[in-house]
Amino acid sequence: MLFYRKSSSVVIKSSFFKTQLWNHIFKYPTPLNLNYFWNFGSLAGICLAIQLFTGIFLNMYYVSDASMAFNSVEYIMREVNYGWVFRYIHANGASIFFLVVYIHIGRALYFRSYTSSLFLWYSGIAIYALMMATAFLGYVLPWGQMSFWGATVITGILGALPVIGEFLVVWIWGDSNVSMITLYRFLVLHYVLAFAIVGLSLLHLIFLHKSGSTRPFKSNYYIEYIPFYPNFITKDSIGFLALALIFSFFVCFNPNDLGHPDNYIMANSLVTPAHIVPEWYFLPLYAVLRSIESKVLGVAVMGAIILSVALIPLYDNLKIDNPNARTITKIIFWIWVATWIALGFFGSQPLQYPYITVQRSLVCFYFVVISFFISFYNYIDKQTLKILINTK
Repeated sequence: MLFYRKSSSVVIKSSFFKTQLWNHIFKYPTPLNLNYFWNFGSLAGICLAIQLFTGIFLNMYYVSDASMAFNSVEYIMREVNYGWVFRYIHANGASIFFLVVYIHIGRALYFRSYTSSLFLWYSGIAIYALMMATAFLGYVLPWGQMSFWGATVITGILGALPVIGEFLVVWIWGDSNVSMITLYRFLVLHYVLAFAIVGLSLLHLIFLHKSGSTRPFKSNYYIEYIPFYPNFITKDSIGFLALALIFSFFVCFNPNDLGHPDNYIMANSLVTPAHIVPEWYFLPLYAVLRSIESKVLGVAVMGAIILSVALIPLYDNLKIDNPNARTITKIIFWIWVATWIALGFFGSQPLQYPYITVQRSLVCFYFVVISFFISFYNYIDKQTLKILINTK
């Protein structure tokens, strides 16, 4: 009798799990007019799974010792069966992951998907912040020249914070400088934050299913909803195949194009690289930091840039159903994107004239654009909508 009760509870739990899986994945109601820009959420989940799987494999052979870390990576590349594949997938996967997330965030801004749920938006921003931290920690682990000096420069910037700055830097390093203790701490944090991203991603998915997927343009209130399976699983599969082609191109033909050649030189604290360049997804913020001479002001401006994007839903709460009313704000959005890309490009250039002058100009212009983008978003769309109504 006891066995019967125990088995019944297992059956009930299994049935509950299957029901939830069926309702929230296969039967999830999805607007019929979603385009391929709505694929990038699921593609980001696939990228996260790839990074976790390859990261666990690499950690089996990696040695978090300053004298052995670089050689352990070389051992993975040269001696472990298919180790080079896992290493290149993990290294290039970080770049592709960020590309997918940037497009995902851009789509939310362009189509104003953030108006559906603040919890959904801010959980996504939290995931992005954790991604930045995790990627930085992972970039240090190979212990090449660019890894070592990137860690020294970026963590040293925290010393500019008032009162707690110097204490914070020493606490992160675990020593008076970047050393073996720092490397071990970064490995542990890299691992922990990766699984924190998984938890936040599940929370993000819960908020999505609670608020429902937004539509490209809400021009029809009675638009048809269809089950996620098999319609959008098929569409996501096409996106996954495109992602697999991009992965294959970089891993098999250009595995080092997204990295820096100096990172194939073992870290040396006595030799400073001529030009310290982080990964491309850090470049826009890196351009802001180095274009401002004051470290405190540089950190403040960088924080303001991230905060300005995070706060957009609090300023823009107007729901417009006519896509033609957004012509001007679309133009502002693309100018904003172009400015961000330009900051990334000049962030990769040497810190000399005329690059530094252009960088500072772009930082000032960025704040003009983003301020205009936030402050007058509602006003511009309201006026455009009035003109459209009056012309009719």
